[in-house]
Amino acid sequence: MTTSGHRPPGGRLKVALLTREYPPEVYGGAGVHVDYLARELAARVDLTVHCQGGDRPHAVAHQPWDRLAGANPALQVMSADLSMTAALAGTDLVHSHTWYANLAGHLAGQLYGVPHVMTVHSLEPLRPWKAEQLGGGYALSSWCERVAVESATAVVAVSDGMRADVLAAYPAVRPERIHVIRNGIDAREYAPDPQTHVLQRYGVDPYRPTVIFVGRITRQKGLPVLLRAAASLVPEAQLVLCAGQPDTTELAAEVTGLVTSLQTARSGVIWIPEMLPKREVIQLLSHATAFAIPSLYEPLGIVNLEAMACGTAVVGSRVGGIPEVVADGDTGLLVPADDPAALAAALNSLLAEPGRAGAMGAAGRKRALAEFSWDTIAAQTAALYADLTR
Repeated sequence: MTTSGHRPPGGRLKVALLTREYPPEVYGGAGVHVDYLARELAARVDLTVHCQGGDRPHAVAHQPWDRLAGANPALQVMSADLSMTAALAGTDLVHSHTWYANLAGHLAGQLYGVPHVMTVHSLEPLRPWKAEQLGGGYALSSWCERVAVESATAVVAVSDGMRADVLAAYPAVRPERIHVIRNGIDAREYAPDPQTHVLQRYGVDPYRPTVIFVGRITRQKGLPVLLRAAASLVPEAQLVLCAGQPDTTELAAEVTGLVTSLQTARSGVIWIPEMLPKREVIQLLSHATAFAIPSLYEPLGIVNLEAMACGTAVVGSRVGGIPEVVADGDTGLLVPADDPAALAAALNSLLAEPGRAGAMGAAGRKRALAEFSWDTIAAQTAALYADLTR
């Protein structure tokens, strides 16, 4: 698809990445994606990052209007989007990530007549539990996404599964407007760490087989499924939960109750609720027998790639883009979603055969290196920009 022609003659394309999360305020996969994508794109285009939250040196930060303090969070986000839109004059192309910034991308495309590319990291219609978190704001977040996805110049899906979901959720979107560009991993940074000081700090026994979970406490991530499965894990297994930032008080209470029950029934249940530094997560992943991702919905899951790059076998739900990352029987095992018994059986099979789990981890790192580099992903993204601005 072409536009009215915004490529500067002989100059580098001026691109604005629009996001809610950006370092140091990153809490989810979309923020990780934008962080690494921006690093690689900066060598290919004239790039500016616009984010939300506190001021920071390497991005233009936008805050909600003061007069909306106490208002529904979705309304506050929309006001920050208006601030973003006003700051984008002179940009040749805008690229938004998640509903938190999609409205800004849509409005900028309309106001300045430039292409709007949007990457879908998840879809609001497939996350109805967000209504628990946002209340009526879920209707606003859904509207922001729908308006943007149905009018964007191009939609980037992070997996083939996500592309199919976009077409199903938004049938007005023409298939040729959707481009699959997957998430990536920096396998130089995410690599096996043989040290054990982080394990010692959190009380993880390096000599016991370990299952690890890393993620936010959201309905989407399916943590209660893993906690119910954990009751059936072999007695010698440890369970390490790097899990925090619950979406709702109700979900926090459910998870707390399940963890407490497990800790009463078995040893080696370690819950780390705070967000850990990257280096600490890498060491914990490196020493785990298996990484569990029991998601109910997962467009791709960067954390799968992080575990694979650390040489850890992955046991995950057969949903969304997970099967495009985890090669069943080669780099890990896939199980039906929301099935604690199947998840426990798969995990136990690897806990009982550490050699098999290690071979899967080695194959996973090899796959991460070969197929999911950020350099490749940035090149594909820049090529899309060029096509849209000819």
